[in-house]
Amino acid sequence: MPQLGLLPRRTWAALLSQLLRPPRAACTGAVSCHSQVVEAVLTSQMKSHPEKPNFIIKTPKGTRDLSPQQMVVREKILDVVVSCFKRHGAKRLDTPAFELKEMLAEKYGEESGLIYELKDQGGELLSLRYDLTVPFARYLAMNKVKKMKRYHVGKVWRRESPTIVQGRYREFCQCDFDIAGQFDPMIPDAECLKIMCEILSGLQLGDFLIKVNDRRIVDGIFAICGVPESNFHAICSSIDKLDKMCWKDVRHEMVAKKGLAPEVADRIGDYVQCHGGVSLVEQMFQDPRLSQNKKALEGLEDLKLLFEYLTLLGIAEKVSFDLSLARGLNYYTGVIYEAVLLQTPVQAGGEQPLSVGSVAAGGRYDGLVGMFDPKGHKVPCVGLSIGVERIFYIVEQRMKSFGEKVRTTETQVFVATPQKNFLQERLKLIAELWDAGIKTEMLYKNNPKLLTQLHYCENMGIPLVVIIGEQELKEGVIKLRSVASREEVVIKRENLVAEIQKRLSES
Repeated sequence: MPQLGLLPRRTWAALLSQLLRPPRAACTGAVSCHSQVVEAVLTSQMKSHPEKPNFIIKTPKGTRDLSPQQMVVREKILDVVVSCFKRHGAKRLDTPAFELKEMLAEKYGEESGLIYELKDQGGELLSLRYDLTVPFARYLAMNKVKKMKRYHVGKVWRRESPTIVQGRYREFCQCDFDIAGQFDPMIPDAECLKIMCEILSGLQLGDFLIKVNDRRIVDGIFAICGVPESNFHAICSSIDKLDKMCWKDVRHEMVAKKGLAPEVADRIGDYVQCHGGVSLVEQMFQDPRLSQNKKALEGLEDLKLLFEYLTLLGIAEKVSFDLSLARGLNYYTGVIYEAVLLQTPVQAGGEQPLSVGSVAAGGRYDGLVGMFDPKGHKVPCVGLSIGVERIFYIVEQRMKSFGEKVRTTETQVFVATPQKNFLQERLKLIAELWDAGIKTEMLYKNNPKLLTQLHYCENMGIPLVVIIGEQELKEGVIKLRSVASREEVVIKRENLVAEIQKRLSES
Protein backbone atom coordinates (compact mmCIF):
# COMPACT_ATOMS: atom_id res chain seq x y z
CA MET A 1 0.00 0.00 0.00
CA PRO A 2 1.39 3.50 -0.82
CA GLN A 3 2.25 5.96 1.94
CA LEU A 4 -0.86 7.85 2.98
CA GLY A 5 1.03 11.08 3.48
CA LEU A 6 1.74 11.23 -0.24
CA LEU A 7 -1.87 10.90 -1.37
CA PRO A 8 -3.54 13.81 -3.20
CA ARG A 9 -6.18 15.93 -1.43
CA ARG A 10 -9.04 14.40 -3.45
CA THR A 11 -7.96 10.91 -2.43
CA TRP A 12 -8.03 11.89 1.25
CA ALA A 13 -11.52 13.37 0.83
CA ALA A 14 -12.77 10.12 -0.69
CA LEU A 15 -11.23 8.10 2.12
CA LEU A 16 -12.71 10.27 4.85
CA SER A 17 -16.20 10.14 3.36
CA GLN A 18 -16.03 6.35 3.30
CA LEU A 19 -14.58 6.01 6.79
CA LEU A 20 -17.09 8.37 8.43
CA ARG A 21 -20.03 6.51 6.89
CA PRO A 22 -21.60 4.07 9.43
CA PRO A 23 -20.94 0.39 8.71
CA ARG A 24 -23.76 -1.54 7.09
CA ALA A 25 -25.51 -4.22 9.14
CA ALA A 26 -24.60 -6.85 6.60
CA CYS A 27 -20.92 -6.37 7.39
CA THR A 28 -20.03 -8.47 10.45
CA GLY A 29 -16.62 -6.84 11.09
CA ALA A 30 -16.76 -3.05 10.94
CA VAL A 31 -12.97 -2.69 11.04
CA SER A 32 -12.52 -5.29 8.35
CA CYS A 33 -15.20 -3.63 6.23
CA HIS A 34 -13.57 -0.21 6.56
CA SER A 35 -10.13 -1.59 5.63
CA GLN A 36 -11.63 -3.11 2.47
CA VAL A 37 -13.12 0.28 1.56
CA VAL A 38 -9.75 2.00 2.11
CA GLU A 39 -8.02 -0.61 -0.05
CA ALA A 40 -10.61 -0.22 -2.82
CA VAL A 41 -10.33 3.57 -2.87
CA LEU A 42 -6.53 3.46 -2.93
CA THR A 43 -6.53 0.92 -5.75
CA SER A 44 -8.95 3.08 -7.75
CA GLN A 45 -6.83 6.19 -7.23
CA MET A 46 -3.61 4.42 -8.22
CA LYS A 47 -5.19 3.20 -11.47
CA SER A 48 -6.29 6.73 -12.35
CA HIS A 49 -2.73 8.06 -11.90
CA PRO A 50 -0.53 5.63 -13.91
CA GLU A 51 3.17 6.37 -14.03
CA LYS A 52 4.49 7.80 -17.31
CA PRO A 53 6.77 5.47 -19.26
CA ASN A 54 10.45 6.36 -19.02
CA PHE A 55 11.59 7.24 -22.56
CA ILE A 56 13.60 9.93 -24.38
CA ILE A 57 11.69 12.13 -26.80
CA LYS A 58 13.68 12.09 -30.05
CA THR A 59 13.39 11.53 -33.78
CA PRO A 60 14.46 8.12 -35.13
CA LYS A 61 18.14 7.73 -35.96
CA GLY A 62 19.01 9.26 -39.32
CA THR A 63 15.90 11.47 -39.48
CA ARG A 64 15.17 15.01 -38.35
CA ASP A 65 12.55 17.69 -37.94
CA LEU A 66 12.85 20.82 -40.06
CA SER A 67 12.11 24.11 -38.33
CA PRO A 68 10.18 26.93 -40.03
CA GLN A 69 13.52 28.70 -40.67
CA GLN A 70 14.97 25.56 -42.27
CA MET A 71 11.85 25.05 -44.38
CA VAL A 72 12.20 28.55 -45.85
CA VAL A 73 15.76 27.76 -46.97
CA ARG A 74 14.70 24.35 -48.28
CA GLU A 75 11.81 25.76 -50.30
CA LYS A 76 14.09 28.33 -51.93
CA ILE A 77 16.45 25.54 -53.01
CA LEU A 78 13.56 23.45 -54.33
CA ASP A 79 12.17 26.46 -56.20
CA VAL A 80 15.46 26.81 -58.11
CA VAL A 81 15.55 23.08 -58.88
CA VAL A 82 11.91 22.63 -59.91
CA SER A 83 11.77 25.83 -61.99
CA CYS A 84 14.75 24.52 -63.98
CA PHE A 85 13.05 21.15 -64.52
CA LYS A 86 9.93 22.93 -65.76
CA ARG A 87 11.99 25.21 -68.00
CA HIS A 88 13.21 22.08 -69.77
CA GLY A 89 9.70 20.77 -70.36
CA ALA A 90 9.37 18.09 -67.66
CA LYS A 91 6.04 16.83 -66.31
CA ARG A 92 5.66 16.10 -62.60
CA LEU A 93 5.18 12.50 -61.46
CA ASP A 94 4.65 10.89 -58.07
CA THR A 95 4.84 7.25 -56.96
CA PRO A 96 4.05 5.45 -53.67
CA ALA A 97 6.50 5.74 -50.77
CA PHE A 98 6.68 1.95 -50.70
CA GLU A 99 6.81 -0.63 -53.48
CA LEU A 100 6.38 -4.39 -53.69
CA LYS A 101 9.58 -5.89 -52.34
CA GLU A 102 10.13 -7.87 -55.55
CA MET A 103 10.03 -4.61 -57.59
CA LEU A 104 13.14 -3.31 -55.81
CA ALA A 105 15.00 -6.61 -55.43
CA GLU A 106 18.22 -7.10 -57.42
CA LYS A 107 18.17 -3.56 -58.86
CA TYR A 108 20.87 -2.00 -56.69
CA GLY A 109 23.68 -4.56 -56.45
CA GLU A 110 25.57 -4.39 -53.16
CA GLU A 111 23.35 -1.49 -52.06
CA SER A 112 20.30 -3.79 -51.87
CA GLY A 113 21.11 -4.52 -48.23
CA LEU A 114 20.23 -0.93 -47.41
CA ILE A 115 16.58 -1.24 -48.49
CA TYR A 116 14.03 -0.87 -45.67
CA GLU A 117 11.74 -3.90 -45.64
CA LEU A 118 8.25 -3.63 -44.11
CA LYS A 119 6.31 -6.31 -42.24
CA ASP A 120 3.58 -8.13 -44.15
CA GLN A 121 0.49 -6.05 -43.30
CA GLY A 122 -1.95 -7.34 -45.89
CA GLY A 123 -0.68 -10.23 -47.93
CA GLU A 124 2.07 -8.26 -49.70
CA LEU A 125 5.78 -8.00 -48.92
CA LEU A 126 6.72 -4.33 -49.20
CA SER A 127 9.82 -2.13 -49.05
CA LEU A 128 10.29 1.62 -48.73
CA ARG A 129 11.59 3.07 -51.98
CA TYR A 130 15.39 3.36 -52.12
CA ASP A 131 15.42 5.98 -54.88
CA LEU A 132 13.05 7.53 -57.44
CA THR A 133 14.58 5.87 -60.50
CA VAL A 134 13.41 2.27 -60.08
CA PRO A 135 9.79 3.35 -59.29
CA PHE A 136 9.89 5.49 -62.46
CA ALA A 137 11.01 2.49 -64.53
CA ARG A 138 8.24 0.40 -62.97
CA TYR A 139 5.72 3.15 -63.86
CA LEU A 140 6.86 3.22 -67.50
CA ALA A 141 6.63 -0.56 -67.87
CA MET A 142 3.30 -0.86 -66.04
CA ASN A 143 1.66 1.89 -68.12
CA LYS A 144 3.44 0.97 -71.38
CA VAL A 145 4.85 4.51 -71.71
CA LYS A 146 7.52 4.74 -74.42
CA LYS A 147 8.44 8.44 -74.17
CA MET A 148 8.36 10.79 -71.20
CA LYS A 149 10.27 13.71 -69.74
CA ARG A 150 9.46 13.84 -66.04
CA TYR A 151 10.58 15.26 -62.72
CA HIS A 152 9.88 13.90 -59.25
CA VAL A 153 10.48 15.41 -55.81
CA GLY A 154 9.99 13.00 -52.93
CA LYS A 155 11.45 11.25 -49.91
CA VAL A 156 13.46 8.03 -50.09
CA TRP A 157 14.81 5.75 -47.34
CA ARG A 158 18.15 3.95 -46.92
CA ARG A 159 19.08 1.78 -43.94
CA GLU A 160 22.66 2.97 -43.70
CA SER A 161 24.73 4.48 -40.90
CA PRO A 162 23.86 8.18 -41.16
CA THR A 163 26.63 10.79 -41.24
CA ILE A 164 24.75 13.93 -40.28
CA VAL A 165 27.81 16.19 -40.57
CA GLN A 166 28.01 15.25 -44.26
CA GLY A 167 24.33 15.74 -44.93
CA ARG A 168 23.63 12.00 -45.08
CA TYR A 169 20.39 10.67 -43.56
CA ARG A 170 18.29 7.53 -43.56
CA GLU A 171 15.29 9.54 -44.73
CA PHE A 172 15.97 12.26 -47.26
CA CYS A 173 14.53 14.12 -50.22
CA GLN A 174 15.54 13.51 -53.83
CA CYS A 175 14.86 15.68 -56.88
CA ASP A 176 15.04 13.68 -60.11
CA PHE A 177 14.79 14.62 -63.78
CA ASP A 178 14.61 11.86 -66.42
CA ILE A 179 14.16 11.53 -70.17
CA ALA A 180 12.70 8.22 -71.36
CA GLY A 181 12.51 7.22 -75.02
CA GLN A 182 14.45 6.28 -78.12
CA PHE A 183 16.36 9.35 -79.38
CA ASP A 184 19.52 10.11 -81.29
CA PRO A 185 22.67 9.48 -79.22
CA MET A 186 23.82 11.91 -76.52
CA ILE A 187 21.27 14.70 -77.12
CA PRO A 188 19.19 13.93 -73.97
CA ASP A 189 22.41 13.20 -72.05
CA ALA A 190 23.82 16.62 -72.95
CA GLU A 191 20.60 18.29 -71.78
CA CYS A 192 20.83 16.51 -68.41
CA LEU A 193 24.35 17.88 -67.91
CA LYS A 194 23.16 21.34 -68.94
CA ILE A 195 20.37 21.12 -66.32
CA MET A 196 22.90 20.20 -63.63
CA CYS A 197 25.00 23.24 -64.57
CA GLU A 198 21.99 25.57 -64.53
CA ILE A 199 20.85 24.37 -61.10
CA LEU A 200 24.27 24.46 -59.44
CA SER A 201 24.98 27.90 -60.92
CA GLY A 202 21.54 29.15 -59.83
CA LEU A 203 22.10 27.96 -56.25
CA GLN A 204 25.39 29.93 -56.12
CA LEU A 205 27.30 27.21 -54.31
CA GLY A 206 30.65 28.24 -55.77
CA ASP A 207 32.72 26.67 -58.53
CA PHE A 208 31.90 23.07 -59.40
CA LEU A 209 32.99 20.29 -61.74
CA ILE A 210 30.95 17.52 -63.37
CA LYS A 211 32.85 14.25 -63.77
CA VAL A 212 31.71 12.02 -66.63
CA ASN A 213 32.52 8.46 -67.60
CA ASP A 214 30.74 5.54 -69.26
CA ARG A 215 29.95 2.18 -67.69
CA ARG A 216 30.92 0.49 -70.94
CA ILE A 217 34.40 2.02 -70.59
CA VAL A 218 34.53 0.89 -66.94
CA ASP A 219 33.56 -2.66 -67.94
CA GLY A 220 36.06 -2.52 -70.81
CA ILE A 221 38.86 -1.56 -68.42
CA PHE A 222 37.91 -4.43 -66.11
CA ALA A 223 37.90 -6.88 -69.02
CA ILE A 224 41.31 -5.92 -70.43
CA CYS A 225 42.83 -5.83 -66.93
CA GLY A 226 41.71 -9.38 -66.18
CA VAL A 227 38.71 -8.97 -63.86
CA PRO A 228 36.32 -11.97 -64.13
CA GLU A 229 33.00 -10.79 -65.58
CA SER A 230 31.14 -12.23 -62.58
CA ASN A 231 33.12 -9.81 -60.40
CA PHE A 232 32.49 -6.64 -62.46
CA HIS A 233 29.76 -5.21 -60.20
CA ALA A 234 31.68 -5.92 -56.99
CA ILE A 235 34.85 -4.23 -58.27
CA CYS A 236 32.78 -1.36 -59.71
CA SER A 237 31.36 -0.78 -56.24
CA SER A 238 34.90 -0.50 -54.86
CA ILE A 239 36.06 1.91 -57.58
CA ASP A 240 33.00 4.07 -56.80
CA LYS A 241 34.54 4.81 -53.38
CA LEU A 242 37.51 6.67 -54.85
CA ASP A 243 35.84 10.00 -54.07
CA LYS A 244 35.87 9.05 -50.36
CA MET A 245 38.96 6.79 -50.11
CA CYS A 246 42.49 6.93 -51.50
CA TRP A 247 43.59 4.49 -54.20
CA LYS A 248 45.67 2.50 -51.67
CA ASP A 249 42.58 1.74 -49.54
CA VAL A 250 40.40 0.94 -52.55
CA ARG A 251 43.10 -1.42 -53.87
CA HIS A 252 43.27 -3.13 -50.48
CA GLU A 253 39.49 -3.66 -50.49
CA MET A 254 39.55 -5.18 -53.97
CA VAL A 255 42.43 -7.52 -53.17
CA ALA A 256 41.86 -8.43 -49.51
CA LYS A 257 38.06 -8.42 -49.38
CA LYS A 258 37.00 -9.22 -52.95
CA GLY A 259 39.77 -11.61 -53.96
CA LEU A 260 41.18 -9.67 -56.91
CA ALA A 261 44.72 -10.53 -57.95
CA PRO A 262 47.18 -7.73 -56.95
CA GLU A 263 48.54 -7.37 -60.50
CA VAL A 264 44.98 -6.97 -61.85
CA ALA A 265 44.28 -4.26 -59.27
CA ASP A 266 47.48 -2.45 -60.27
CA ARG A 267 46.50 -2.50 -63.96
CA ILE A 268 43.10 -1.03 -63.03
CA GLY A 269 44.91 1.64 -61.00
CA ASP A 270 46.81 2.81 -64.09
CA TYR A 271 43.48 3.71 -65.72
CA VAL A 272 41.23 4.92 -62.90
CA GLN A 273 43.70 7.59 -61.80
CA CYS A 274 43.42 9.37 -65.18
CA HIS A 275 41.18 12.38 -65.75
CA GLY A 276 40.98 15.25 -68.26
CA GLY A 277 38.87 16.73 -71.03
CA VAL A 278 38.07 15.64 -74.55
CA SER A 279 41.82 15.20 -75.12
CA LEU A 280 41.76 12.23 -72.73
CA VAL A 281 38.95 10.70 -74.79
CA GLU A 282 41.22 10.93 -77.86
CA GLN A 283 44.07 9.46 -75.84
CA MET A 284 41.95 6.47 -74.83
CA PHE A 285 41.10 5.89 -78.52
CA GLN A 286 44.83 5.39 -79.06
CA ASP A 287 45.22 2.97 -76.14
CA PRO A 288 46.22 -0.34 -77.81
CA ARG A 289 44.29 -2.52 -75.34
CA LEU A 290 41.21 -0.42 -74.56
CA SER A 291 40.53 0.44 -78.22
CA GLN A 292 40.23 -3.27 -78.97
CA ASN A 293 37.34 -3.69 -76.56
CA LYS A 294 34.02 -3.27 -78.39
CA LYS A 295 32.07 -1.98 -75.37
CA ALA A 296 34.74 0.52 -74.38
CA LEU A 297 34.99 1.77 -77.97
CA GLU A 298 31.23 2.43 -78.07
CA GLY A 299 31.50 4.36 -74.83
CA LEU A 300 34.40 6.46 -76.09
CA GLU A 301 32.55 7.31 -79.31
CA ASP A 302 29.51 8.47 -77.32
CA LEU A 303 31.68 10.56 -75.00
CA LYS A 304 33.37 12.23 -77.97
CA LEU A 305 29.94 13.15 -79.38
CA LEU A 306 28.79 14.27 -75.93
CA PHE A 307 31.69 16.72 -75.59
CA GLU A 308 30.79 18.20 -78.99
CA TYR A 309 27.27 18.92 -77.76
CA LEU A 310 28.51 20.22 -74.41
CA THR A 311 30.71 22.71 -76.29
CA LEU A 312 27.68 23.91 -78.25
CA LEU A 313 25.71 24.26 -74.99
CA GLY A 314 28.55 26.30 -73.49
CA ILE A 315 29.36 24.01 -70.57
CA ALA A 316 32.29 21.89 -71.81
CA GLU A 317 34.71 23.64 -69.41
CA LYS A 318 32.56 22.46 -66.48
CA VAL A 319 32.88 18.79 -67.45
CA SER A 320 35.83 16.42 -66.96
CA PHE A 321 36.31 12.89 -68.32
CA ASP A 322 37.23 10.98 -65.15
CA LEU A 323 38.03 7.26 -65.36
CA SER A 324 37.66 6.85 -61.57
CA LEU A 325 33.94 7.52 -61.77
CA ALA A 326 32.02 4.24 -61.61
CA ARG A 327 28.54 4.84 -60.05
CA GLY A 328 28.14 1.52 -58.22
CA LEU A 329 24.41 0.99 -58.85
CA ASN A 330 23.74 -2.01 -61.07
CA TYR A 331 21.24 -0.39 -63.43
CA TYR A 332 23.61 2.09 -65.18
CA THR A 333 24.47 1.03 -68.73
CA GLY A 334 26.14 4.00 -70.45
CA VAL A 335 27.20 7.57 -69.69
CA ILE A 336 27.44 8.35 -65.96
CA TYR A 337 28.16 11.68 -64.24
CA GLU A 338 28.62 13.26 -60.84
CA ALA A 339 28.98 16.90 -59.76
CA VAL A 340 31.38 17.99 -56.99
CA LEU A 341 32.14 21.39 -55.49
CA LEU A 342 35.68 22.64 -56.11
CA GLN A 343 35.62 25.07 -53.19
CA THR A 344 35.20 23.10 -49.99
CA PRO A 345 32.53 24.83 -47.86
CA VAL A 346 33.44 25.75 -44.28
CA GLN A 347 31.30 24.94 -41.25
CA ALA A 348 29.75 27.71 -39.20
CA GLY A 349 32.49 28.97 -36.90
CA GLY A 350 35.17 28.14 -39.46
CA GLU A 351 36.45 25.15 -37.52
CA GLN A 352 36.89 22.69 -40.36
CA PRO A 353 35.77 22.26 -43.97
CA LEU A 354 32.62 20.28 -44.75
CA SER A 355 32.95 16.96 -46.52
CA VAL A 356 29.74 16.50 -48.49
CA GLY A 357 30.75 14.43 -51.51
CA SER A 358 28.80 14.80 -54.74
CA VAL A 359 25.92 17.29 -54.91
CA ALA A 360 24.31 15.87 -58.08
CA ALA A 361 24.66 12.66 -60.07
CA GLY A 362 23.03 10.49 -62.71
CA GLY A 363 23.48 8.53 -65.88
CA ARG A 364 21.98 6.32 -68.55
CA TYR A 365 20.00 3.19 -67.64
CA ASP A 366 18.71 1.61 -70.84
CA GLY A 367 17.86 -1.83 -69.45
CA LEU A 368 15.93 -1.03 -66.28
CA VAL A 369 12.43 -0.69 -67.79
CA GLY A 370 12.88 -4.01 -69.61
CA MET A 371 13.44 -5.73 -66.24
CA PHE A 372 9.80 -4.93 -65.37
CA ASP A 373 8.24 -5.60 -68.77
CA PRO A 374 6.94 -9.21 -69.16
CA LYS A 375 8.22 -9.29 -72.75
CA GLY A 376 11.47 -7.53 -71.92
CA HIS A 377 10.73 -4.47 -74.08
CA LYS A 378 13.35 -1.83 -73.36
CA VAL A 379 12.81 1.91 -73.01
CA PRO A 380 16.13 3.80 -73.06
CA CYS A 381 16.39 6.30 -70.17
CA VAL A 382 18.80 8.90 -68.88
CA GLY A 383 18.41 11.07 -65.80
CA LEU A 384 19.91 13.01 -62.93
CA SER A 385 19.32 13.50 -59.22
CA ILE A 386 20.05 16.66 -57.24
CA GLY A 387 21.48 16.12 -53.73
CA VAL A 388 19.04 18.41 -51.95
CA GLU A 389 20.06 17.41 -48.41
CA ARG A 390 23.74 18.08 -49.00
CA ILE A 391 23.05 21.36 -50.76
CA PHE A 392 20.68 22.37 -47.98
CA TYR A 393 23.35 21.64 -45.38
CA ILE A 394 25.93 23.73 -47.25
CA VAL A 395 23.55 26.69 -47.63
CA GLU A 396 22.49 26.44 -43.99
CA GLN A 397 26.09 26.45 -42.74
CA ARG A 398 26.94 29.38 -45.00
CA MET A 399 24.01 31.38 -43.64
CA LYS A 400 25.12 30.65 -40.08
CA SER A 401 28.66 31.79 -40.90
CA PHE A 402 27.41 35.12 -42.24
CA GLY A 403 24.72 35.51 -39.56
CA GLU A 404 21.92 35.74 -42.13
CA LYS A 405 18.39 35.83 -40.71
CA VAL A 406 15.53 33.95 -42.29
CA ARG A 407 12.01 35.32 -42.48
CA THR A 408 9.63 32.47 -41.69
CA THR A 409 6.37 34.00 -42.96
CA GLU A 410 5.36 35.85 -46.12
CA THR A 411 3.00 38.27 -44.36
CA GLN A 412 2.85 41.55 -46.27
CA VAL A 413 0.53 43.68 -44.12
CA PHE A 414 -0.35 43.86 -40.43
CA VAL A 415 -3.67 45.30 -39.19
CA ALA A 416 -3.17 47.34 -35.98
CA THR A 417 -5.05 49.73 -33.73
CA PRO A 418 -3.94 52.14 -31.01
CA GLN A 419 -7.27 51.97 -29.15
CA LYS A 420 -9.42 49.58 -27.17
CA ASN A 421 -12.61 47.90 -28.37
CA PHE A 422 -11.61 47.92 -32.06
CA LEU A 423 -11.56 44.16 -32.67
CA GLN A 424 -14.66 44.29 -34.90
CA GLU A 425 -13.16 47.00 -37.12
CA ARG A 426 -9.87 45.09 -37.37
CA LEU A 427 -11.71 41.94 -38.38
CA LYS A 428 -13.62 43.82 -41.10
CA LEU A 429 -10.40 45.31 -42.38
CA ILE A 430 -8.38 42.09 -42.36
CA ALA A 431 -11.19 40.25 -44.17
CA GLU A 432 -11.13 42.91 -46.89
CA LEU A 433 -7.37 42.46 -47.34
CA TRP A 434 -7.56 38.64 -47.31
CA ASP A 435 -10.32 38.73 -49.93
CA ALA A 436 -8.04 40.89 -52.10
CA GLY A 437 -5.34 38.18 -51.92
CA ILE A 438 -3.03 40.16 -49.62
CA LYS A 439 -1.10 38.18 -47.00
CA THR A 440 -2.22 39.78 -43.76
CA GLU A 441 -2.02 39.21 -39.99
CA MET A 442 -3.20 40.73 -36.73
CA LEU A 443 -2.74 39.91 -33.05
CA TYR A 444 -5.35 37.62 -31.46
CA LYS A 445 -6.17 40.06 -28.65
CA ASN A 446 -9.13 42.28 -28.00
CA ASN A 447 -7.06 45.24 -26.88
CA PRO A 448 -3.38 44.91 -27.86
CA LYS A 449 -0.95 47.73 -27.18
CA LEU A 450 0.20 49.60 -30.30
CA LEU A 451 3.88 49.28 -29.36
CA THR A 452 3.50 45.50 -29.03
CA GLN A 453 1.92 45.34 -32.50
CA LEU A 454 4.68 47.45 -34.09
CA HIS A 455 7.43 45.40 -32.39
CA TYR A 456 5.84 42.22 -33.77
CA CYS A 457 6.01 43.65 -37.32
CA GLU A 458 9.69 44.56 -36.91
CA ASN A 459 10.59 41.14 -35.50
CA MET A 460 8.70 39.26 -38.23
CA GLY A 461 9.90 41.50 -41.07
CA ILE A 462 6.38 42.56 -42.10
CA PRO A 463 6.81 45.56 -44.44
CA LEU A 464 3.47 47.43 -44.03
CA VAL A 465 1.07 48.22 -41.18
CA VAL A 466 -2.47 49.56 -41.59
CA ILE A 467 -3.71 51.42 -38.52
CA ILE A 468 -7.35 52.09 -37.70
CA GLY A 469 -8.64 54.09 -34.73
CA GLU A 470 -11.54 56.33 -33.78
CA GLN A 471 -10.31 59.28 -35.83
CA GLU A 472 -9.66 57.15 -38.92
CA LEU A 473 -13.05 55.45 -38.62
CA LYS A 474 -14.80 58.81 -38.28
CA GLU A 475 -13.05 60.32 -41.32
CA GLY A 476 -13.26 57.17 -43.52
CA VAL A 477 -9.49 56.87 -43.83
CA ILE A 478 -6.71 54.44 -42.86
CA LYS A 479 -3.11 55.10 -41.82
CA LEU A 480 -0.54 53.16 -43.83
CA ARG A 481 2.84 52.81 -42.13
CA SER A 482 6.14 51.62 -43.58
CA VAL A 483 7.83 49.46 -40.94
CA ALA A 484 11.36 50.09 -42.26
CA SER A 485 11.17 53.90 -42.57
CA ARG A 486 8.38 54.40 -39.95
CA GLU A 487 6.73 56.89 -42.32
CA GLU A 488 2.93 57.13 -42.21
CA VAL A 489 0.47 58.33 -44.83
CA VAL A 490 -3.30 58.74 -44.63
CA ILE A 491 -5.31 56.98 -47.37
CA LYS A 492 -9.02 56.86 -48.09
CA ARG A 493 -10.51 53.55 -47.01
CA GLU A 494 -11.76 52.72 -50.52
CA ASN A 495 -8.24 53.25 -51.98
CA LEU A 496 -6.39 51.12 -49.41
CA VAL A 497 -6.23 47.83 -51.33
CA ALA A 498 -5.04 49.52 -54.55
CA GLU A 499 -2.35 51.47 -52.65
CA ILE A 500 -1.05 48.37 -50.87
CA GLN A 501 -0.94 46.37 -54.10
CA LYS A 502 0.95 49.20 -55.78
CA ARG A 503 3.56 49.37 -53.00
CA LEU A 504 4.01 45.61 -52.91
CA SER A 505 4.55 45.45 -56.68
CA GLU A 506 7.26 48.11 -56.41
CA SER A 507 9.15 46.41 -53.59
